[in-house]
Amino acid sequence: MPRGPRPHRAGLTGSPLARRAGGSPGHDVGLFVAAGGASLVGALLVWSATVRTAGSAYLVRHLVTAALGMALAVLVARAGRGRLRVAAPWAWALGVVLLLLVPTPLGTTVNGARSWIPLVGGFTLQPAELAKVGLVLALAAVLTPWPSRGAPPGGREVLLAALALAVPTGLVALQPDLGSAVVLVAVGVVVVVVAGLRLRWVALLAAAAVGVGVLAWTTPVLSGYQRARLLTFLDPSADPLGAGYQVGQVRVAVAGGGLWGQGFMEGPRTQGGFVPFQLNDFVFSVAGEELGFVGAAGLVALLGVLVVRVLVVAARCEEPFARLVGVGVATWLAVQVVQNVGMNLGLLPVTGLPLPFVSYGGSSMLASWLAVGLVDAARAGSR
Repeated sequence: MPRGPRPHRAGLTGSPLARRAGGSPGHDVGLFVAAGGASLVGALLVWSATVRTAGSAYLVRHLVTAALGMALAVLVARAGRGRLRVAAPWAWALGVVLLLLVPTPLGTTVNGARSWIPLVGGFTLQPAELAKVGLVLALAAVLTPWPSRGAPPGGREVLLAALALAVPTGLVALQPDLGSAVVLVAVGVVVVVVAGLRLRWVALLAAAAVGVGVLAWTTPVLSGYQRARLLTFLDPSADPLGAGYQVGQVRVAVAGGGLWGQGFMEGPRTQGGFVPFQLNDFVFSVAGEELGFVGAAGLVALLGVLVVRVLVVAARCEEPFARLVGVGVATWLAVQVVQNVGMNLGLLPVTGLPLPFVSYGGSSMLASWLAVGLVDAARAGSR
């Protein structure tokens, strides 16, 4: 007896879950869960650091910015890899234009660095954060010409990549923003090495990076405030009431947390307002004091999971452009986490870099979520 057409059986085939697993149009849930978790932890830490002086104002603004960032990441992810490649030069150019506006009367100076552009409603824009997005896309596009030849980058690609790196890095260093400049250089070096750069070019890049560091230290590029921060790192007792005060208070707060912490909203240094800029640059000290070693280590582990997930996504990408986007984002986030946690623990000089997804700051939050969107879009391919 002939059988009719078999009825469609509901299952994984063709479902959104299957599309995610197969790497086509769905979103990488792991990326969004890790970033969302870090944003929520950051909201709690920011709330604790500001509740005594501002109530829930900073908490609300942090959550709103995180929600906007997540929405922006979803929109970017849906754009697809092809549109990312087309947008790469425009994103890089936008970052450079905004950096060029910082030294003009439109910019403003905070703590010796002219790094912000005031906006309406008390908000500010930090172009260095958006420049990281443009640099990642520009390097990936320059080092993987379309159509991809599968060959390592030649002299032309290397020179274009060096130019794409040098322009925003130079503008950021002149603000001066040493921390962001280090992030940009690290992204550039790692991406070009992963792209298959020959050893002689790697040596030249390393020499150039060392030369830039020496030039920054021996010329008036660094402000007096930043020089004081570096000198305080070398000798914390040199200026205990000036540049060394902040570092000293952070160390006391972190050390006072012990293994399990003083309890949420119970940290003496945090609730007493002893640590300047604790809601952004030194938000990790809130975790150290109130959540202890266990809580602070858990936060680092969560951010580590996010970085590892980005690297896993990059490793699974067969298209070189997508792989380099993932590598660039992973390097950006990892270097920034290491710098921020290191300066909170007194292991690295204070550079003023925020902790991605955790610190209070609209530009950093939006840029960090944009990074998640870039990785998700590059992974999913063209749409």
